[in-house]
Amino acid sequence: MGIYLNPGNERFSQALNSDIYVDKSMLISVTNKKLNTEQKYICVSRPRRFGKSMNLGMLAAYYSMGCDSKKMFDDLFVSNDESYLQYLNKFNVIYINMQDFLSGSKNVDDMLLLMKKFILKDFKKVYSDTEWDSDINLSFNFEEFYDKTKIPFVILIDEWDCVMREHMKDKEALKTYLDFLRNWLKDKSYVALTYMTGILPIKKYGTHSALNMFREYSMIKYTELNRYIGFTNEEVEMLCEKYNMDFDDMKSWYNGYRLGDTDIYCPNSVVCSISERKFDDYWVETETYEALAQYIAMNFDGLHDTIEKLLAQQPQPVNTRTFTNDMITFANKDDILTLLIHLGYLGYNSDNKTIYIPNKEIADEFVVSMQATGLWKETIDTVMKSRKLLEDTLKGDNKAVSKAIEKVHEGNSSVINYNNEQSLRFIILIAYYYAREHYDIIQEMPSGKGFADIMFIPKPKTDTEAYPPMVVELKWNQSAETAISQIKDRNYPAVLESFDRVLLVGIGYEKDGKKHQCIIEKCQINDF
Repeated sequence: MGIYLNPGNERFSQALNSDIYVDKSMLISVTNKKLNTEQKYICVSRPRRFGKSMNLGMLAAYYSMGCDSKKMFDDLFVSNDESYLQYLNKFNVIYINMQDFLSGSKNVDDMLLLMKKFILKDFKKVYSDTEWDSDINLSFNFEEFYDKTKIPFVILIDEWDCVMREHMKDKEALKTYLDFLRNWLKDKSYVALTYMTGILPIKKYGTHSALNMFREYSMIKYTELNRYIGFTNEEVEMLCEKYNMDFDDMKSWYNGYRLGDTDIYCPNSVVCSISERKFDDYWVETETYEALAQYIAMNFDGLHDTIEKLLAQQPQPVNTRTFTNDMITFANKDDILTLLIHLGYLGYNSDNKTIYIPNKEIADEFVVSMQATGLWKETIDTVMKSRKLLEDTLKGDNKAVSKAIEKVHEGNSSVINYNNEQSLRFIILIAYYYAREHYDIIQEMPSGKGFADIMFIPKPKTDTEAYPPMVVELKWNQSAETAISQIKDRNYPAVLESFDRVLLVGIGYEKDGKKHQCIIEKCQINDF
């Protein structure tokens, strides 16, 4: 057993001994099927704090010949898999965190030399009579070790993309690094499985990748690994029940990454909220707000408009295909937005190829970052005043609400057009930003004899006396009275039968005078 060669199972033991542990061991069933096949190269890219390193520790504990992990896994889900005992502690394992070597080096060449030196030092502990030369191609040393043991390697690499993040402008260094990985891993008989994790997908050069043998598992693609990297809806619901936490609040704060048919939560945020018994911004503590601010402040045509519409809960189209998988090569706004998907700041809907801000935790980070850039003064002012707008609405102050919406409309004229109802919808959604603290806001909600423009439904456990449901109908170049009449005539409150009362909010916009009108009526549900 060495430091990097055939490590022990201490890291996984720490995970099992933690107060909160979620069993992800069925990931091993998937990787076992890929052993010694053409699919043995796996690259998982996820944002920070999504459980990537914990999974690597688990894989090391399972595959490594340097330990006996049977007692650890016998009570986990994978113990029921038919391949469980076949591969348990049967492989030579190399487990490295590339960031450790980079942090101790001046450049990429030094990093690679340092890495080779320590791996070969472990080789020497096993075969001290062999000349292990770090000056030659590392693959030759691996071939010789494999020849001696007849046991192939499972190679586990954490933070594989640290070079791309810390030497992002050094193209030669990046190429050297990727070529090294290719020469070490590709088409080698001593490799039974390679499992790499990082934030970024594999870097492309032109139309090619130096590591094209890898299957990539990213925030953009639906794959069979999705449910094993991050917490699923079912797992979080189970945790909430066990630790007496409100599941609906947990969803509002931390859900929103939808990969195929799987809802994914950031494990760090869920665990922290349970440990501290409160909902707060935890994931963003792993990065400063500058990490997001530097990208949304970039001067690409249409980027600022898109960010504002995302903040107003309006999904936006994106083309992810031109992204070159680094943090400096941006040809258009879509490249920036694609990077934000991989960093976890945006969710991605692969069915309709749109992006969205996934949850309250990330929305809060956008607001802070937008304030830091100084580029969204009108929008931030709207967000800061949205609490007052909600209060005026709940009080039924038609005049104050009309005036506030008109001011928001004027201040955001660069983002929208004054000529359609969709523009008015954007204004309402951004103006009522604070309302998300108490309401689930649903657009085009089916109810009665049609679809209500915007429905504000109180979140579970919300005081509905203070925050009753609201039905908002928008009318471009028509009166607020017309909007109210439509709500009543089509019985839009029908879907709210579980509540006692409802606010009807009709908003009209006059095209010629650019004036807004609002009528608010308080009604009992049984009136409909």
